[in-house]
Parts: sequence; structure tokens; C-alpha cells
Amino acid sequence: MRLLRLAFKRETAIPVLALLIASGTSVALVMARIIWTGRISYSFLVWNLFLAWLPMVFALLACESYQNNSGRDWRFLGLAGAWLLFFPNSPYIFTDLIHLTRGFYPYFWVDLSLILLCALTGLVLGFVSLYLMQSVVERMVGRVVSWLFIAAVAALSGFGIYLGRFLRLNSWDVLFKPRQVYHGIGNWVADPFANSTSLAFPLLFGTFLFITYLMLYALTHLQPARPMAVLRPEQEPAAA
Repeated sequence: MRLLRLAFKRETAIPVLALLIASGTSVALVMARIIWTGRISYSFLVWNLFLAWLPMVFALLACESYQNNSGRDWRFLGLAGAWLLFFPNSPYIFTDLIHLTRGFYPYFWVDLSLILLCALTGLVLGFVSLYLMQSVVERMVGRVVSWLFIAAVAALSGFGIYLGRFLRLNSWDVLFKPRQVYHGIGNWVADPFANSTSLAFPLLFGTFLFITYLMLYALTHLQPARPMAVLRPEQEPAAA
């Protein structure tokens, strides 16, 4: 109930409702594919979509903690850290497109549409949570620093998605498999040019996240066009 109260506040009610509809539709389509084909191969999209919601949960709780305590407690820092740790899960679903490149797929266009719907839902979930956290950072240290924060999150997320897709590390491995995480990051730092993807992928995906967020931010701040004023006969300028 507490999360529902936070999610359906006036500021976030409409995007949360839209994301719930998109998520429900995505899950329903995954279930339909399983029933249609008799295979559960794409059931992982449901799990990935669940993980994509976690940053939103942590962002809502972090914003509440900041508003109640002005960000001066460990609870806010812990929630913000959990948000950053799980944030890459939101755009990660885009990398599931790789499943369409392995062999012949009789349902290619169906699967492409399904993955893109889940990926777009996850991406917007992440961006809404990112906007909430940016708002907190802006109130704390100003607008310029808040955009540096966006750039840093995009860069870290690109690297986090690289760790997840190529090294098969999960967000919770920081707690349960810290040695593997340490060695994975250490090996990358020691030789970031080890292969063609080890440096290019984090940079390109981080750039993708930053530019996409920037475009959506600009779109949400689009001002409606003002209607042209119509002069009444008595207001028309007199002829020279």
C-alpha cells in the first residue's frame, strides 16, 4: 500500500499507470507466445521486466526519504545506492535482441515486436526513476551538477550492462559473489581493449542512454503552441 501511495501521487500517477498497462500487455503477450508455441523460451522477459521495475521502487522510496529527512540519513543513501545498482536492469532488455540472431526463427517478427515492447517499457521505467533521482540531485546541488549526474549514471549503466551481458554478472552479485565482480571489473580495468566489445559496448550503450534520455526529457518539456491572436475590427491598424 505504501508503494502504491507513492507511485500514484499526482506527479507520477499518469506515467506509472501507463507503465503498468505496458507491463501487463507485455506479460500477456509473453504468455500468449508460450501457449501458442508450446515453448517457454521467452519467459525470461517476464523476469527481466520485473527487474526493470526495481529501480522505480527504489527511486520512489529514496525520494520519500529525501523529502522527509532532507537526504541527511543513511536510509536515503542506501536506497539511492540500491537504485544505482539495479538501474542497468531497466535498459538491459534491449540486449535480449541477441536471441534473434541465433539460428532460424519462424516467429522472428513476433519475437522482435515482443522484445522491443518489453525493452521500451523497461527503458521508460528506468528513465522515470532517473528523472526522479535527477530532481533530488538538482534540489541538493543544482541543475548543472544534475546533468553531470545523468552523464555519470549513463556511463556506469553502459558498463553495468556490459558486465551483465558479456560476463553474466547480476546486480545482486555485488553482495553474493563479490569476488567474481571484483575480478570481472579488475580484468576490464587491466585491459579494456581485450576485445572489440569490451570498450566499445559500454561507451556506445552509455551514449545511447544519455542521448535517449535527453530527447525524452526535451519531449516532456515541450511547450504547447500558442494560438495566434485575432485582431478585432476596432483593433486593426489604421491605413497610412
